[in-house]
Amino acid sequence: MPAPHHPNRSEILAVLGAVHEETLRFLDDLDERPVRNPGADSAARRFDVPFDEQGAGALGALQELIDQGMDATIASAGPRFYHYVIGGQTPASLAADWWASSLDQLSSSWVTSPLAAQLEIVSLAWLRELFGLPAQGSGYITTGAMMANFTGLAAARQWWGHRHGVDVAQEGLHDLPRMPVFSSGYLHAASIKALAMLGLGRDAARKFERDRVGRLDLEALERALAELQGQPAVLIGNAGEVNAGDFDPIAEMADLAERYGAWLHVDGAFGLFAATSPRSAHLVRGVERAHSVTVDGHKWLNVPYDCGYSFVQDADLLAQTFKMSAAYLLDPDDPVPIACNLGPESSRRARSFATWATLRAYGKSGCREMVEGHLDRAQELAALVERSPELELLAPVPLNIVCFRYNPGGIPESELQRLNQELGQAILEDGRVYAGTTVHEGKVALRPAIVNWRTRPEDIELFVRVVLELATNLAAG
Repeated sequence: MPAPHHPNRSEILAVLGAVHEETLRFLDDLDERPVRNPGADSAARRFDVPFDEQGAGALGALQELIDQGMDATIASAGPRFYHYVIGGQTPASLAADWWASSLDQLSSSWVTSPLAAQLEIVSLAWLRELFGLPAQGSGYITTGAMMANFTGLAAARQWWGHRHGVDVAQEGLHDLPRMPVFSSGYLHAASIKALAMLGLGRDAARKFERDRVGRLDLEALERALAELQGQPAVLIGNAGEVNAGDFDPIAEMADLAERYGAWLHVDGAFGLFAATSPRSAHLVRGVERAHSVTVDGHKWLNVPYDCGYSFVQDADLLAQTFKMSAAYLLDPDDPVPIACNLGPESSRRARSFATWATLRAYGKSGCREMVEGHLDRAQELAALVERSPELELLAPVPLNIVCFRYNPGGIPESELQRLNQELGQAILEDGRVYAGTTVHEGKVALRPAIVNWRTRPEDIELFVRVVLELATNLAAG
């Protein structure tokens, strides 16, 4: 098979036609198909073959990917996937993402794609309005909350260096004390990883916890800030922790940040969407006073993977931290938008297409209705759990995560731990629905997160039936 030296219109039409046909078939079946096929592992291993000299051609490769690969995929875009916190993809965002891939836009600057640059500016402004964040400041579209946290905390590090008279991006961290980072027990692994990547260390953050759940001890936090005697510190607030969807007291943390001259960073990967509804907005009260805020797009906004957003009030800090210069590049001070000078990536696909399309298609009310629908589904699931004598709700349900376990009574605690761990694995292997386990107050538990726009009440009912069926079989065995 010859290499693709010249464009071949018929070949392009053939491969896109094959993908189009299979996509329609997949989406038609998505609401009812299992999340995971029993033979997924073996199907994936079929691709472990020698690298061919000639190749199969574009259509041959695509057909092989479709015919042999579908059984190895996970239907995370569907209504019965509750593992981690993963949204689906709205029709508008899916189509826009296809269009972005077709155009293959580099969104590093206005020069590489005026459209991608403008859509990013507009989308970030709309998102700030949606979440009630200040209109001023800067923003950046990232691959997800991991890099969004990295971006926001990098700006915090730059601010902290300035407080010590050092331009950290230019001069590094030498001769500086360790940056104080304070948070609660809800601190997410992504923030810890970001601290490591920034050269601050995984153990840089001190956690102030007032109970086994990890809730913030505000009094201990204030004592630690007072002990710094005016030295700058960084606070990380968590809007939506992963076990039960609980929140740090953001407003009170903002008060402390103002009182002690600290930087407040809020990790709102999915919880920031609470701001879109009057039913849940109180959970993020005070977030508008944070110096940096992060949120995912591929979670509750339901745009395709991968997409996240970082917002920083002081626009200059991102430019100071991430600017790059070379003879062939625009001057960093050029007035045209240069997104690659506001975040870690220079090679950036046009994620702004999908973000803009879903916001433009559904508006504020559509975003609010989607969030409120998931709040309803979570309460429906919690009610089913509480009505079942074999299930035990382990935490309140303030948002979209329901933390519970199988506990029919009469089983020793150690056996319950093992049984629920096996139940979590059995759910993943069964594949009809999908949810993993966590540990909440020392108890192994399920933690389904409802965040897909396709999820219906009947999907929630099926989830409970599958859980009880598998748990009963395990207990009997």
